Amino acid sequence: MTGGTISEAIPASSSNLHAEPPSTSGSESSSVDSDDASDDSDTMFYEFDPPRWPPKDITLAKVTISAFTETGQVESSIEVPLQRSYISQTPIIPSSLADTPCATLGIQGVLDELNATLRTTYTLDTPSLPSILDDCVKNYNFGTAYGRLRQMWYTNDWSNIRDKLRRQEEKDRKRRQEALADKVLIVEPYLPPRRVWDLYSNRVVPWWTVRRYPVPISHAWVDEKDRVDVWTPINGYACPVPIPKDASLDLLRIEMLNLGVQYTWLDVLCLRQKGGTKEDIRVEEWRLDVPTIGWVYRNTWVVIYLSGLGLPLSLNEGDLDSERCWFRHAWTLQEVGEDRIIAGDTSDGLMHAELIDEEGNYETGLLTRFHKQLGWRQGWLDLFRQLAAMQKWVSTNPVDKVAGLAFVSHSL
Repeated sequence: MTGGTISEAIPASSSNLHAEPPSTSGSESSSVDSDDASDDSDTMFYEFDPPRWPPKDITLAKVTISAFTETGQVESSIEVPLQRSYISQTPIIPSSLADTPCATLGIQGVLDELNATLRTTYTLDTPSLPSILDDCVKNYNFGTAYGRLRQMWYTNDWSNIRDKLRRQEEKDRKRRQEALADKVLIVEPYLPPRRVWDLYSNRVVPWWTVRRYPVPISHAWVDEKDRVDVWTPINGYACPVPIPKDASLDLLRIEMLNLGVQYTWLDVLCLRQKGGTKEDIRVEEWRLDVPTIGWVYRNTWVVIYLSGLGLPLSLNEGDLDSERCWFRHAWTLQEVGEDRIIAGDTSDGLMHAELIDEEGNYETGLLTRFHKQLGWRQGWLDLFRQLAAMQKWVSTNPVDKVAGLAFVSHSL
């Protein structure tokens, strides 16, 4: 969640959460080539089956990005090993290419880069494709174009792509509009996120363009004096992104890619933040997006930064009693997920500590307490235990405690 108060976004009672969760027994294709019956389904909005992408006959090239190529930092200076470099046979693009305006490349240049990245041989003679690329040249940088086009790139028919995308966008808009009755009562809390961070293109894209279940990130908020607002092309410079001063979104991207993630959801990127040019839109979106955040963390695994977003995992005296401690925040109750990965791990860090006896003790009392709390939060379905502990948890606003339990109770 965001660092400020959420009382403006969450009603004073959790009774505004009414709907039952949709069935997840079926599957809809994430490709815009899926049949209309799937497209019109009101019960499915995530891709649960392994994606049919890329086609079997496509062999992707091996690609490397590193801390040096993305940030100019020497890899050996990066404390978190997974943030140093990423080498894989996946169609990722470097930030330098993502930031290049399509107008600079021209239609042929955009097509050449897409063909090279996705190992295809389209030409400007491909029916309907030139007009789609022309839209990219007029409106996007290459990263945004790539993020929006990648899932549909292997289509057999470009002629109906525009219409299908328009239908998907309209269905998504209508669903969110109907989910918030009279702009007050949330009648459908089980919604996909409005946006996701596409790590392959390094761009925030509308969910309806990809329809993939993102792997969400949960993180502790560092003190305001230790944060900085950054303007980034990742979210199209839509609003400032508050991150720790020592963190880097580019390094975080490398770590998430190393964890096998293609799409993620990060609050500071995928929720409009204060300070942008469209404050009226932010207020409107928060009425729905903030109270329904919990559903993003259901039925999936969650990547958790306990020491601050993108920062190395560390533990000092007083950390576990701090109001900034991830374990003590009421809001993070709904962010535990089905499975968890503790991010920011270092070669000789906390996650590699070994027990010194059969009673569950570690070398120090602080380390023992840390691992016990880590294990305790993994038992999040014990609602009565959570209710008792909630008395000790901190929150920016008392409503946070109600919201933190709302999605847990709906999951039981």
